[in-house]
Amino acid sequence: MKTFEALDMQWTLPSHVLDQMTSSWFRVAWQLAVAVISIAVAVVGLNQGFVLLAAAGVLSAAAMLPLLWRNCLLGEQRRSPSSLLSQYAAVKVVGWLGKRQRRRLEVDTLNVKQVQEETLLKRLRKHQHTCYGEQYDFCSIKDSATFRTRHPVTTYNHYRELIQRIAAGEEKVIIAKKPVILAMTSGTSGASAMLLSTKDTNTEFFLQGVAVCLDAMRRAFPATESLQRTTKLFYTPTFRQSKAGIPIGPNSSTPASSRHMLNLYTTPAPAFEVPSEKDTLYLHLLFALKDRSVGTLESNFASTVFYAFSALQERWQELVDDIERGTVSIALVLEPGVRARLEALMKPDLERAVQLRAHFEDGFRGIARRLWPQLHLVLAVDSGSNQIYGEMLREHYCEGVPFYSPFYAATEGLIGVNLWPEHVSRRYLLCPRSMFCEFLPEGSLDDEQPDTLLMGEVQEGHNYELVVTNASGLYRYRIGDVVKVVGFHNQCPLVEFQYRRGQMLSVRGEKVSEVLFLGALKAAVALWPGAQLVDYCCAESGILGDSIGGSDPHYQVFVELRGVRNLSEEQRYRLDQCLQRDSAVYRSFRTKGSIGPMRVQLVSQGAFQELRKRMMSFSDTSPNTFKMHRVLHRKEYADFLVGKTVS
Repeated sequence: MKTFEALDMQWTLPSHVLDQMTSSWFRVAWQLAVAVISIAVAVVGLNQGFVLLAAAGVLSAAAMLPLLWRNCLLGEQRRSPSSLLSQYAAVKVVGWLGKRQRRRLEVDTLNVKQVQEETLLKRLRKHQHTCYGEQYDFCSIKDSATFRTRHPVTTYNHYRELIQRIAAGEEKVIIAKKPVILAMTSGTSGASAMLLSTKDTNTEFFLQGVAVCLDAMRRAFPATESLQRTTKLFYTPTFRQSKAGIPIGPNSSTPASSRHMLNLYTTPAPAFEVPSEKDTLYLHLLFALKDRSVGTLESNFASTVFYAFSALQERWQELVDDIERGTVSIALVLEPGVRARLEALMKPDLERAVQLRAHFEDGFRGIARRLWPQLHLVLAVDSGSNQIYGEMLREHYCEGVPFYSPFYAATEGLIGVNLWPEHVSRRYLLCPRSMFCEFLPEGSLDDEQPDTLLMGEVQEGHNYELVVTNASGLYRYRIGDVVKVVGFHNQCPLVEFQYRRGQMLSVRGEKVSEVLFLGALKAAVALWPGAQLVDYCCAESGILGDSIGGSDPHYQVFVELRGVRNLSEEQRYRLDQCLQRDSAVYRSFRTKGSIGPMRVQLVSQGAFQELRKRMMSFSDTSPNTFKMHRVLHRKEYADFLVGKTVS
């Protein structure tokens, strides 16, 4: 019998020969089972009983594979049998798992109070014999009321020294087992924080998040179940080591960590070994363009997809030349071995190159659907600070392509899932088994030890800061996100992200949030003929000092626009007027003269991409987790944009 690896060849047999091979599927049944087990274990570390059950389910459907293969192989992109087997297995396993987890979630939403209580007590039991658990006597806590009475509401300062002890090698400080990594937050609201990431948090994210959202995606967009590949825009993060040898870096893992999962993606394994974001992006684009049958574009955030299309617009000629010649650009800085493996995957394709040139020469509006006619979906978070990138993509590069924003998550773990992919607003159902959630009313944000509400006590239409107890050692922790409760699914709240507590403008205590300012900015841009918002951020005048002149406290606003090269003073003042209209508090301070008129500066094209690189170089974040800071707290960032001002 041939081994599974021996089948890894390009299938070029004609369809009449393929018809005669049906019986051969049973010869590779065992290899398919091995693939299923490998995928399941690599992704979530599931127990053997489940894996064997899943493998049996996939094998029972093996007789359908010849038809699926024929449909795929008669297309333009040739695929190896082992590649298709692995992808088919992954789709079936995760599909079954998604249905199971979705049913469980639906049951949980019918009795949220009990499920939340179970989730909390499970956390406390698991870590009761740690130093922290003994300090707060976790073993004697029998309900959430006792826990909330005994344990204070916390911020990162409460954990800083404890996590440093873990990084140095001390065990059972906060959690029972050694963390998988020391995960660095993106630092959007200030300095990056070091949190613990455990196997439990990763497993929960997959089971309660990924699997459930893939089920929602399959229901809303059935075509995504096909064996088309996904272009996943991912950049391999760089990790350093703590004193105890624990990896320190962003909470993300490369798709290359599971060999079988790579069959789902257009980007080959060697590309994930390239350290440069710029060069990796080129390779993502190169292999995506080679495959006319791409079905999904995927990334953590819409900003990453937007930056990819911006790079495509700049470098399309170089990319097309590589496809025509079957080469990998010499401009890429690659290790010789990596380059050799990538070039072995390239073959001259004049026909595809001619197609691509014609599409690019027709312009970039709607380019995604023209490049990939079978593109079903863009899978990326486009809420919160990523809202403007999602809007730009839908209006320009990805016109006509549906978007799905699947998760509400943070370094702390999974918070919510979007079960309504086609809904215009991004509503997330809080996951009652992922975290024990409390809610701090917006009016109490400045209180040190505020009273909190539980899931069943919040009210629709009200804003709250989330306070969470997670699986990796955070208890009653203020994550800094303010959300709006927009409804309920059974007993479980639906929320929309509003703003980060640390990303508010306040020169006189007025507290203008990101969502409020963005609404005013979009209204003002609509009044600037021909202008399209590309990016923006603000700074409070105090951090800029004497470099901008004037003494009245005010907002310094930096905007990057398309379609205009200059703004009149009247146009700039429109933004101030729009914010006064939307914020009674801001209008009051402006009327009294306590706050001066905001100053709007137009920066050069590409300035925010340069700022993004600069910000990442000063932090432990990566392109996968980076979010643009809407309020700048570091003078050097504001000074950088002052230097990029063109009007």
